Amino acid sequence: MRNNFGYTAWIFTLGTELTQGRVVNTNGSYLGRRLTLLGVKVLGIASIIDDIELISKYLTVVLDEKPKFIVTTGGLGPTYDDRTLEAVAKALNRKLVLNSEALEMVKRRYEERGMPLTPERIKMAYLPEGGVPIPNPIGTAPGCWIEHRESVVISLPGVPREMEAMWESWVEPRLKRLLPLIYIAEAVAKVVGVPESSLAPQLNRIAHEYEKVYLKSHPLGEELGKPVINIYVMASGGDSSSASKLAQEVLNKVIAYAQSLGGSVAVLELKVS
Repeated sequence: MRNNFGYTAWIFTLGTELTQGRVVNTNGSYLGRRLTLLGVKVLGIASIIDDIELISKYLTVVLDEKPKFIVTTGGLGPTYDDRTLEAVAKALNRKLVLNSEALEMVKRRYEERGMPLTPERIKMAYLPEGGVPIPNPIGTAPGCWIEHRESVVISLPGVPREMEAMWESWVEPRLKRLLPLIYIAEAVAKVVGVPESSLAPQLNRIAHEYEKVYLKSHPLGEELGKPVINIYVMASGGDSSSASKLAQEVLNKVIAYAQSLGGSVAVLELKVS
């Protein structure tokens, strides 16, 4: 895995269908997970309707915070409401221009099916000035990679299969070349019979004690009934051994404390990425 959580990111999942609750936002969870395992700290995931003014407004707000990466999904297609790159161009104060490389990508995809270019199809080849088209191995709309001051804005389609294929084949390999190497270890323990509020003081102490560890409790049962809690530990290190050792050290402290309170504990997972 990569980086030391010094880099930050925001994710924008765009589309009215998301804000209306008609479509489950799987893109947000997928990208949040992939960025985290690269060692990038995801500060937030925002869903916004298909509105140029609204999208550009909040992109501008986030850009002012100078995150290393902003990833958008959705709004790259041929229909009237697919206007994400217009919003990106507006936020970056750049022109939206016909990109010859993107046009060739779109043209080739339709020619393979014996279909002509139309204004709606050509629309998908317009990128913010300076943008690099991201190949789409499954669909027709290219993505866009654009560097702006301290940030990189990455725009991908909203269709999960397309977005994931583009991320794994093109975006993530590029990110790995930019980010320094780091390893991440994850551990999960299941605690039964101890209320979360009883574990909280020790979890708070541990969280403040270890700089390179993220510690989180997830209640699965009832606090005052039959408490069941999953404890998640994520630790980073310069090699797999140090990351694993750190995660195990923290997990052992949690286990010992839970057992001292009469809880039963089972380790569910310990892995290094």
